[in-house]
Amino acid sequence: MLFMLRPPGPAQQALVFSSLPTAQTVSRSPLPLASLPLGVSLPLSVGEFLPVLTQLHRHDTRDSVKVAPAHSPEMSELHEVQITEDNPLLQDPLKAAELAAKLLQVQEQKHSIETPYGVVTVTIQGTPKPKRPAIVTFHDVGMDHKMCFDTLFKYEDMCEIVKNFVVCHIDAPGQEDGATIYPPGYQYPSLDQLAETIPCVLQYLNFPSIIGIGVGAGAYIFAKYTLSHANTVEGLVLINIDPNAKGWMDWAAQKLTGLTQSISDKMLGHLFSAEEISGNSDVVRQYKASISNSPLISNYQLYWNSYNSRRDLNFERGGGVTLKCPVMLVVGDQAPHEDAVVECNSKLDPTQTSFLKMADSGGQPQITQPGKMTEAFKYFVQGMGYIPHILDKKRSMGGFLGHDSSVALSHRFSLQRGESLTFSHLVPEQRVGGRTSSSPGRSDLLKGREPGDL
Repeated sequence: MLFMLRPPGPAQQALVFSSLPTAQTVSRSPLPLASLPLGVSLPLSVGEFLPVLTQLHRHDTRDSVKVAPAHSPEMSELHEVQITEDNPLLQDPLKAAELAAKLLQVQEQKHSIETPYGVVTVTIQGTPKPKRPAIVTFHDVGMDHKMCFDTLFKYEDMCEIVKNFVVCHIDAPGQEDGATIYPPGYQYPSLDQLAETIPCVLQYLNFPSIIGIGVGAGAYIFAKYTLSHANTVEGLVLINIDPNAKGWMDWAAQKLTGLTQSISDKMLGHLFSAEEISGNSDVVRQYKASISNSPLISNYQLYWNSYNSRRDLNFERGGGVTLKCPVMLVVGDQAPHEDAVVECNSKLDPTQTSFLKMADSGGQPQITQPGKMTEAFKYFVQGMGYIPHILDKKRSMGGFLGHDSSVALSHRFSLQRGESLTFSHLVPEQRVGGRTSSSPGRSDLLKGREPGDL
């Protein structure tokens, strides 16, 4: 490359700066005269400018300086200079946009929100999407949102779905990592009161509507919230929900087991099946150690006590107390809450409720079977009219398979290990351009046993 600076007089000499042949780029460090336009006349004589040349030469030893006469061949023509960098500052716009989208997706923002029932910590992933609800989660007892949902939301196919939404994880007061330990006698909010913290979160984050995903106590909280704020909930995924209050027999059994079991053992019995606990699986060992060794064990117990003091939601099919939005109930085969979820399904509107009973998933299907949960959630949101075409990775072929938006979950079906099923039923209502319309559909993309058997 050639830098030419022309002194004012014709009898004076011009300075020609030429890079060494091996130098292909300009030094990244600032140069003394980098801001001067090329070919401009300077009000300096050669003698006055030589000290500047010496300084420039010392600044970057790769450049050499030579003095050429004013009428030399080098001065006959000024060549355009093109400067390139090893790593261009401006990359391909498409790649830059993809990178920015990925960074926004994995980036987390934490907020501490004051509510009438304590400080609630929320974690935001992604950015709000116009005319789409936020996906909001609420965790079970003995966990925070990471322990409860990380496995599911970091599953590769799930990431492809939720990138179309903003995701908000709610941690109940005192349950988040690093929370302040409550003093003895602290009055922890009831589950009904925790449900009333959700409006504070939505108002703070300016979320007009949500799709709620709750597990155990979190599922109860979302159901309770939806009964009084139905206009803000577009859909619910309720895992291991028990809408019934503890009876006297349950209360007596809890008192007896409390004499021989630690709080961590009681929570494990709530979270996992008896088969998982007796088999001492890796997941059980991991969560037992996490709960037992947590400095927040006393805070966990407060949330646990509130869950065991819950009131009956009084669901009634055909009655006034029911969930009017699309609902997907999920429970594992032989899970501790299997009977409660089956009973809940019998009390909800069958035209709005899908029931997913997962074999070989234990008590926490979102942790042990994230692939099946992802598949079910995909059909659930498609049945609501969102993301009509989602690309699924065909792991055996290395390609992709698109599914139509009319595919939805059956009202009652079971996922068995190694089987592929037909997920189909008549979708009661399909969202189209903000309106609803009848949208029956059936998928022939997945073949297998007909749904309906539990």
